[in-house]
Formats: sequence, structure tokens, C-alpha cells
Amino acid sequence: MNVSTFRALVVSQTDEKTFTREITERSITDLPEGEVLIRVHFSSLNYKDGLSCIGNPGVTRNYPHTPGIDASGKVTESSDSRFKEGDSVIVTGYDLGMNTSGGFGEYIRVPADWVVPLPEGMTFKEASIYGVAGFTAALSVDALQKYGVNPEQGEIVVTGSTGGVGSVSVALLSLLGYTVVASTGKKEESEFLQRLGASEIISREEVNDESKKPLLRERWAGAVDTVGGTTLAALLKAAKRGGAVAATGLVASSELSTTVFPFILRGVSLLGIDSGFTPTKLRLEIWNKLAGIWKIPQLEQLTIDCTLEELDPEIDKILAGGQRGRVVVNLQ
Repeated sequence: MNVSTFRALVVSQTDEKTFTREITERSITDLPEGEVLIRVHFSSLNYKDGLSCIGNPGVTRNYPHTPGIDASGKVTESSDSRFKEGDSVIVTGYDLGMNTSGGFGEYIRVPADWVVPLPEGMTFKEASIYGVAGFTAALSVDALQKYGVNPEQGEIVVTGSTGGVGSVSVALLSLLGYTVVASTGKKEESEFLQRLGASEIISREEVNDESKKPLLRERWAGAVDTVGGTTLAALLKAAKRGGAVAATGLVASSELSTTVFPFILRGVSLLGIDSGFTPTKLRLEIWNKLAGIWKIPQLEQLTIDCTLEELDPEIDKILAGGQRGRVVVNLQ
């Protein structure tokens, strides 16, 4: 490989509370150790990337740093026999973009165990439209299905439905025949959610309950929750007997205050979704589904395209809760 430098978004810390972002040249030799060097073609913007950009110590501890928790591209060098130069691959989760230089740079170097082949029938861009958020959504739907929640059992609610995980969840559940209720604080996005397949749009207040009631009227056969806090507690309280809630996020709160009553009186289950360290076998299974029978027809409708130079305002937007769908970063 003849390339010695590459372009990347670099976040630097100027004082205890101030972090700056700039596109600069980095050296290949500055990348961390790993068996596989990848030329990144596409990445995407996730909430965790936004947190990395503002110095959240739960995401990134050391600066300067290049965020980007997912990437798709071609192998440039590999010392692991599972991959060779020219292979098309995906990397999502693990430590990528957190404390390991991430997909907002033209090159990444990672352990071979983090890398999966790009499935047949999927493009680099499609892989990054899904990205960590879409992969998390698919894991949530997979968990609900494996638990036994089927379309005949009733409505599935998706909270934070205009965001990355939420929007892909709405589209995927609709594709699979579920009746999807989309909860959002952005009523102006109702048409967008309907195009993704939502049968009903409700306000975020309708799935929030701050009362001390141990149970609410049964409504939901299942749920995908990106919000956490009192919303997650309310979903558990309003789940139907034998229902399940897939918990994927904490955009409102990491706290959960509830009672055991939904679990012991209605048999409700709380399904935790950890996409970062998904075992390789399941990771491959999910990616192959997304390339095949679970391929969402509205993928382009989910997408805002941008270059590395256009990424900065999108980072501010996602931190302010203003993201719609998926922001895909073209690094070709």
C-alpha cells in the first residue's frame, strides 16, 4: 500500500470542557494496532458519535480522536487469513469510534474479529444506511420474533421513531407485517413515518407515564424503546399479557423505576439489546437478513447524504435531537 496519510474528522480537547472538530490529514502509522486495515467508503452518524464529539467520558476517554462507530469498505492489508486485500467488509460496534479511531476517517485498522464480510446483494452505502442503528433495530426485531411476538398479537410501538434505530425499526416491522405505532415528539414528521409503514402516529406523551400506578391498561404486544426512563417503565406497564419490550437506548434517561407487577402478573419480558458485542454467528445472521429477506424498500427515503466536510452541522443536529432517519457519510 502506497498511501501514507488520509483525511479524517478529528476531535480535539482544548480545555476541560471545550472540544473542537476539524478535518485534517492523519498518518496511517497513527492508527492503532490490528490485523485488518480498511479503506472506508461509507460511514454513518449515530448518537454515540455525537457524544464522542463533545467529550462524553462514557464514550471516549482520550483525545485527539476520530469518531465513527461504523464503517464499510475494502480491505487494504490483512495479516489474518479470514480476510485478504480487496475484500468488501463491514465493521460496526465493539470499540470502533469510541476509543479506537473510527469511520469518520478514510482508513481504520481493527482486530479481525470485529470484521464481517459485506453480504451478497448489499452495497457499501446500504450497509452504512443501516449502520449500528439499523443493526440494533434488526437485533430488536429479531429478539421480539424469537420471544414469540407475532403480527397477530397486536400493535407494536416504536419510541423515538424518527431517529436512526426508531426509523429502521418502523420500516422493518412494517415490512414483516406488524401493525406499527410510531411515537414521536415531531408531529411534523408524520408523513415521513407513514411512508416507512407506521399505521398510527402518537405523541411521546402518550407513551410516557409518571404516575405511581404499577400497571396501565394493556395495549402493546411488543415495543422497541430507544428512550428509557419513565417511557420504558410505561411501556412495561402497558404491555399485554406475555408481551415483550426491547430496550435499545437512553436518549431520555438511563434510569428505570418500576415494580415487579408487569413481570409477575402479566408475564411481560424486558429484552436488553446490546449491539456492540453481538456474537459473530448472530451478527452474520442479522446482516444476511438485512441484505435479503429483511431488506427495507424505503432505504433511500431514510437517508440524508453528506460528505466529511458536511458532517459538522449534522453532529449538532443529532445532539439536539433533530435527526431524521439516517445520515450517511460518503468517504469515497
